[in-house]
Amino acid sequence: MRNLCLHVIRVIMETTDDTYETSSTLDELTHEWSFDRTADAERGLEMDMLFETERLIVRKFKAEDARQLYENHVDEEVRKWFPNECYADPEEAQEAIRFYADRVDQGKLPFVLGAQLKGTGELIGDAGISEVEGRPCETEIGYCIGQKYRGKGYATELLRAVSGFAVSCFGIDVIWGRVVYGNEASVKVLVKNEYQFARKEFGAEDDPYGNGMLVYQLLR
Repeated sequence: MRNLCLHVIRVIMETTDDTYETSSTLDELTHEWSFDRTADAERGLEMDMLFETERLIVRKFKAEDARQLYENHVDEEVRKWFPNECYADPEEAQEAIRFYADRVDQGKLPFVLGAQLKGTGELIGDAGISEVEGRPCETEIGYCIGQKYRGKGYATELLRAVSGFAVSCFGIDVIWGRVVYGNEASVKVLVKNEYQFARKEFGAEDDPYGNGMLVYQLLR
């Protein structure tokens, strides 16, 4: 089952977002974002919603999301950077959703969450965080934005929000973002959120072309 979470957690960062500017550190994110589920309930918000941004609702996946989750991950751009990390069909996406929802219900990493557009209710993408083995105060972060929603700043907005969520809910000190060498669009999204280049690594299992992975970090 662990491979199901790799679709988002480790690898998929593929879109350019030139319209949403941000600057942050982990401490700033901690103060800015609030994830009080009781307060959300008092405001009449869905309990499946974990938090919201200016334009997005970030929530637990539902069974009916399977088709859109599959479609968001199946386009050429995702296949280009991670040819082995797309869902085979909506049924596999449905299986993944059951796992993702169960982890949220248990409050345990990895967390993979849906990003829903306010106003229209469209599921435009997803994002997630996973623990780094042997380092409980560190996580890896990843996201995917559907093709028709790219270039509007949603990835930058979502990445910033999920980074804050990781700090506020799990006490994270370091967040890692890993990008396939050559994927400049994803590098721009990380840099806009104040992630700093840490190293280039070779020999990773999720490196599709063997050219290395660029590793970025956000420190508390």
